[in-house]
Amino acid sequence: MKLFLVLAGACTIVQAAGDSPSLTLEDLAQTLEPFHIQDGLSVAQDPMQMGAMPPSNAAQSPRHRHEKAHLMKRMDRKSGKWGSSHPRYRLLEALTAYTKYRDSNMAELDRWRGLYKNVGKQQKKTLEKVVNYNQKLYDVEELIYENLMVCRSIVSNAMQFYGITQQELDDYITEAEKSGRAPDRISVSQTLKHYVRDWADEGSKERNDAFPCILSTLSALKTGQREGRPLKVLLPGSGLGRLSHDVAKLGDFEVTINEWSMYMNVAYRFLENSTTPNSFAFHPFIDGMSHHVSTSDMLRKVTAPNVSPNPTVLLVEGDFNNAFNDQGGYYDVIVTHYFIDTARNLMSYFDTIQFLLKSGGKWMNFGPLLYGTAPFVQLSLDEIIAVVEEMGFAFEDIGDICGDLTFKDKKVRSIESEYGFNSKALTKNAYAAQVWVATKQ
Repeated sequence: MKLFLVLAGACTIVQAAGDSPSLTLEDLAQTLEPFHIQDGLSVAQDPMQMGAMPPSNAAQSPRHRHEKAHLMKRMDRKSGKWGSSHPRYRLLEALTAYTKYRDSNMAELDRWRGLYKNVGKQQKKTLEKVVNYNQKLYDVEELIYENLMVCRSIVSNAMQFYGITQQELDDYITEAEKSGRAPDRISVSQTLKHYVRDWADEGSKERNDAFPCILSTLSALKTGQREGRPLKVLLPGSGLGRLSHDVAKLGDFEVTINEWSMYMNVAYRFLENSTTPNSFAFHPFIDGMSHHVSTSDMLRKVTAPNVSPNPTVLLVEGDFNNAFNDQGGYYDVIVTHYFIDTARNLMSYFDTIQFLLKSGGKWMNFGPLLYGTAPFVQLSLDEIIAVVEEMGFAFEDIGDICGDLTFKDKKVRSIESEYGFNSKALTKNAYAAQVWVATKQ
């Protein structure tokens, strides 16, 4: 069995086409199990073995170092009240879910196998003869191990970045198991799919629905900007951050992103160390049987990132409403991409945007109004426009590249935007995304 270790921030193990396996992926998982404890930190035995690549030099810029110092203070157990909202607790929760990726997904696979037992004997004989259904389930099991390798690399990288020891993680896992807190399988699965949406060739359709509008608008804002002074732009709710890296690629932007989810943040920290395109591979669609044209589509491999991340982008972790309390009037532009409808209190988002923008600063929005569970207030689009204008924002004309006018007498535009992760699926999900640029007066 030939093995290829694809490096630069990640490690994936694949079988060469046409080879007969002599070593199972379970064997490999056990082989890569051990970690060494060094200087109080749990690290991979060898960066070349587990994909633990050293951080890029650009990540050592003054603003990166400054934010890392603040982050580590917030991460200290003594900072604030310890509990489920503490950033270190949420980090350990996410690392547990990635660590337990195999266990969580094997439990679901075992459920599928249990359900298959209910199929009649003759029916099962037909299924095995025609489609080899048991082999399909075995193939899923094998690919669970391949995904586990990526999850372990994510965990290894995060433990080094945040200063988490193996003992601390083990203690948290033990306590969580005693308390009956199951690892969040869905959040890990969704994060892996976000790699597809943001950082794989397959996600280009979804990116191309939104990014040209946003990037062309931001490019236009640079016109007349004083040379040598980059525009400071903030993108909250950034997920895995691809849009921000494309903004940075435009030049003359100092780009800051913000994300609350630790599932996203640890996956992003892993990705930002990837200096080579398509440096890791995974199988994001093996966790569900629905909407597949073929089994090969379900089992297919995806590689990421399809471009190298821009090391100048800065991630500030935490709640958008309080992560930037010392930056009032600092930003020239705030871009809310698929973000405002995630608010528990929509008005707080509006207040924070207004606080962070300098006078004359621009707020660009692109996204739907799909409110989550138990939001304090849910506004229709016309109500949002009225409220934002009352707060002192003035809506501006934007180009046709951002769609058609939603209202004939307003400057908000509407454009179809897909959101589904799987370009080959038999189902499509799309929104009439609402796009606007509003200036703080």
